[in-house]
Amino acid sequence: MKKAEKTQGKGDFEAEIAKIMEESKAKIAELTNDLQRTRADFENYRKQVEVQRENAAKTAKFATVMRILPLIDDIDRAVASYKNELGPVSGVLVKTMKELELAKIVSDEGTEFNPDIHDAVMVEGDGEKEVVAETLRTGYYYQGEVLRPAMVKVKRV
Repeated sequence: MKKAEKTQGKGDFEAEIAKIMEESKAKIAELTNDLQRTRADFENYRKQVEVQRENAAKTAKFATVMRILPLIDDIDRAVASYKNELGPVSGVLVKTMKELELAKIVSDEGTEFNPDIHDAVMVEGDGEKEVVAETLRTGYYYQGEVLRPAMVKVKRV
């Protein structure tokens, strides 16, 4: 009988170990899934923070450049009035604007009106085609995006 008891005890022990092993494997699988989800969540969070940081930096740059536009407008008016005396200033301004990736929006008389880059404050005429009649305030692109649309009078021809 002792032999049967030993065999019985050994089988129970092996069954218990097998049960513990299965529970451990299930727990490891659960923890692995949790870890993978946490890693994915963290990676998504990291990417989101990076996008927000880039957007904040871009917004700050746009706001800074927007604050100097009135100064550029004044310099342009001064250069237009005193071209001979202020010619060199115009060259420096053009160079600086190029370095900043700041470009004027084309809104010369006769240019086709584009509501994405022109802000019409007055419309004259009855034609079908809309063209710029006069530029009231220069518009600017900053790094390829419209920073300030050009304020224009529009003529329908």
